[in-house]
Amino acid sequence: MRWLQFLTASLLPFTALAAKKSTGDRFNDFRTKSLSSGNVKLDDTVYTQLTKAPRDYSVVVLLTALETRFGCTLCREFQPEWDLLSKSWIKGDKNAESRLLFGTLDFVDGKNTFQSLMLQTAPVILFFHPTVGPNAKIDSQPVRFDFTAGPQSAEQIHAWVARQLPASAPKPRISRPINYVKLVSVTTAVLGLITFFAVASPYLVPILQNRNLWAAFSLIAVLLFTSGHMFNHIRKTPYVSGDGKGGLSYFAGGFSNQFGLESQIVAGIYGVLSFATISLALKVPRIADARAQQFAVFLWSGVLLCMYSFLLSVFRMKNSGYTFWLPPF
Repeated sequence: MRWLQFLTASLLPFTALAAKKSTGDRFNDFRTKSLSSGNVKLDDTVYTQLTKAPRDYSVVVLLTALETRFGCTLCREFQPEWDLLSKSWIKGDKNAESRLLFGTLDFVDGKNTFQSLMLQTAPVILFFHPTVGPNAKIDSQPVRFDFTAGPQSAEQIHAWVARQLPASAPKPRISRPINYVKLVSVTTAVLGLITFFAVASPYLVPILQNRNLWAAFSLIAVLLFTSGHMFNHIRKTPYVSGDGKGGLSYFAGGFSNQFGLESQIVAGIYGVLSFATISLALKVPRIADARAQQFAVFLWSGVLLCMYSFLLSVFRMKNSGYTFWLPPF
């Protein structure tokens, strides 16, 4: 057994040389290196070798700075998307019909390249078109993609890369792995909500079926929108304004203008008028005592008269040509 171990050890250098031996075809050599990770990890020398002309294939290179000391948060956020794109492409294009290679050059390994390209920011993506062959481009300069719009997804970069390739070239889709953590979280949340509603339904259903509750919500919504609540949000109206005399003006002139506080005052007026009308129609007829009932009629009728008179006076404040009025305002 010892002679067998000695023979194996003696053959290791020759095995390593055979593994490192190049086939002479740069595309196949680099594609073999990228099969495991999806993209080739580059340095200055390998970058030059990969992108030098003549070149009968396309290359997409990500220039990035992943180390924490460089403070490139966007680089670290985009790296998983880049790895997903390259792996999906390699997996979907098993026969290498697109003739496309992916590479990653970190600033630590490619300082000379960054300097020669005069790059001041990262990440940056460069697309190199073929210089020879049927899809060759006359301009040998790479097409550059800058992350000016912020973080990019694998799908967005996939669309950009697809536009650089010939129309006949295959463009494999992005294959995202199943996010089991998210799946379990969503399933647990849904089951929790179902359980909650199943347990609380005896208490919630009577509340949801209460006509008075829905009537109150409907009345509040009607008062908000009829008093100009949406107008305030759309026009971004001020809450109040100065009257030019050191005081405040609560009502804007003209029927096409209003203040935020003005709409609240009008909503309050409408609310008092609604409550008084409801009381006269529903509450007062149920009062058993005749004298109390008579007093309630006069009371709510007086409230109606005063509030409606004040509302008409508000109309006159907004437009002096408004001719209708009621006492006491």
